[in-house]
Amino acid sequence: MAKVGIVMGSDSDMPIMAKAADILEELGISYEITIISAHREPDVFFEYANSAEEKGFKVIIAGAGMAAHLPGMCAAIFPMPVIGIPMHTTSLGGVDSLYSIVQMPSGIPVATVAINGGANAGILAAKILATSDKELLDKLKAYTKSLKESVQKKDARLQEVGYKEY
Repeated sequence: MAKVGIVMGSDSDMPIMAKAADILEELGISYEITIISAHREPDVFFEYANSAEEKGFKVIIAGAGMAAHLPGMCAAIFPMPVIGIPMHTTSLGGVDSLYSIVQMPSGIPVATVAINGGANAGILAAKILATSDKELLDKLKAYTKSLKESVQKKDARLQEVGYKEY
């Protein structure tokens, strides 16, 4: 049974949403990934959101561009956390998506990551799940340690070869 639902309105969002899936896989978290247009197939969307809890989802990650209805509508129906990923758009650079997601009405919260922040959405979903899963918490701590070590290796190389050769 999947713990996280990843949903996007268009296959053009796949490169960003795949980053969330990659993080979840790395941490051993089960997920289901789906393309649903809340505007073009509202009946399918409502079935998805209404059945998410029954499917075992504990968190939904919803990507959306422009009007960005998908995260807010998921949050209106699904009783557990929803993380919105605003997608970069050609007309307004994703600021339109960001504003749409963060301006949910009172009572309909959506956690929001950066524009195109797929990896951070996956990490945030893992952190939410880790509040009740010690093994996952330990994996997250190891992941954080690996990030620190990666930066330290880059600095060591910079110090060794200098910025011109880096």
